Amino acid sequence: MGWWQINADTLAASRFVVSPLAETFAALKLLHSGAAAHPGERAWLDAHRPGYRARLAADPVTARLVRAGLGRSWIADFLTPTPRDGENFERGVARVRAADPDRARAHLTVSLAGPLPAVLDRDDLPERAAALLEYVWTEAVRPDWDRRRRVLEADVVARTAQVSRGGWAAILDSLRPGRTRWLGGNRLQVNLHEYPPRELSGAELLFVPITPKGGWVSWEEPDRHALVYPCAGALTDPGARTVPPGLGVLLGAARAEVLVLLDAPLSTTQLVAVTGQGLGSVGRHLKVLWDAGLVERRRAGRSVLYSRTAAGAVLVEASHRPDTDRS
Repeated sequence: MGWWQINADTLAASRFVVSPLAETFAALKLLHSGAAAHPGERAWLDAHRPGYRARLAADPVTARLVRAGLGRSWIADFLTPTPRDGENFERGVARVRAADPDRARAHLTVSLAGPLPAVLDRDDLPERAAALLEYVWTEAVRPDWDRRRRVLEADVVARTAQVSRGGWAAILDSLRPGRTRWLGGNRLQVNLHEYPPRELSGAELLFVPITPKGGWVSWEEPDRHALVYPCAGALTDPGARTVPPGLGVLLGAARAEVLVLLDAPLSTTQLVAVTGQGLGSVGRHLKVLWDAGLVERRRAGRSVLYSRTAAGAVLVEASHRPDTDRS
C-alpha cells in the first residue's frame, strides 16, 4: 500500500479545495471507460460519449495518448497537476500544456509499466492532452459546472463539519473506502500501490472532491500534495437518496427527500443544488422539519447548516425497515 507520513500540524492546516481541472479529468476518465455508476451518469454518457469517441477516432495519436496516460494502474503525472486553491480551469489546463515533453514521456512509461510506443515519442504530448481536456471541459463539464460546483461544495461542507464532530480519522477512512485509511502513527494510507512512503511534514495537503467515482493522488514535491476523492454517493447519485414510500406518504416526497439527505450537514443552498427544488420550497420544508424536531441547525461561518436530529434519524431508519405481516 502507498502511505504518507503526516504530522499533526500538516493535517491541521490541510484544506478541501474544489478544482474544475480535477473534475474535468475525472469526466475524461468516465468518458473513456463508459462505466456509469448510476442512471444520472448513464444519461450524461449517452449525451457526450459519442462526440468524445468521434473526436478520438479522428485523432489516433491523442487516442493512443489517453490510453497510455490512464495506464494499467497509474495515471501519468503530467495529466493531473496538483490542484491549487481558487484556480480556474484555464489556469489549471495551462499547467498541463506547459509540462516538459521529456517528463511527459517519462510519466507515460510509468503509467504503461513499459516502453513508450513509437507513435508517442514526440514533443506535442502536453499540447494534445491540454486540447483534449479543453474539449471535455467545454462540451461536457462547463455547461453543468454550476450544479457540479454546488455538489462539490456540499460535500466539502459536510466533511468539514464531520471533522469538527469526530476528528480527522473518520473522514480519512471514508474518502475512498478500502483505499484511504488512517493507520495511526501519523500515517495516511492513500492507495493500494506498493510505493515508498512520502514525508509530508510542512507540506501543503489538499483534499479535492470530484463527482464521478474514482480518485487519485498528485504532488508537486516537496511543497504540495493532494488526494482526489469521490463525493458522497447521496450527493451525486439520485438512487442513493431514494425516499422510502412510507416516509414519502407521511411527509410528502419532496420534504422526505430533504430529510433523507440530511444525514450529513447541508445548507439551504446546497440542498437546492442537490435536490433541484426551489429555494423557497426547501426553506419551507426545513421550517416544517425543524418545527417538528426532526432537524437541527447550527451556524458554521457564514452558513447555517441543517442535519437530522436523533428523532429524524429514527424516522428515516424506521421507514427503511422491510414490511412485516401485521395480521
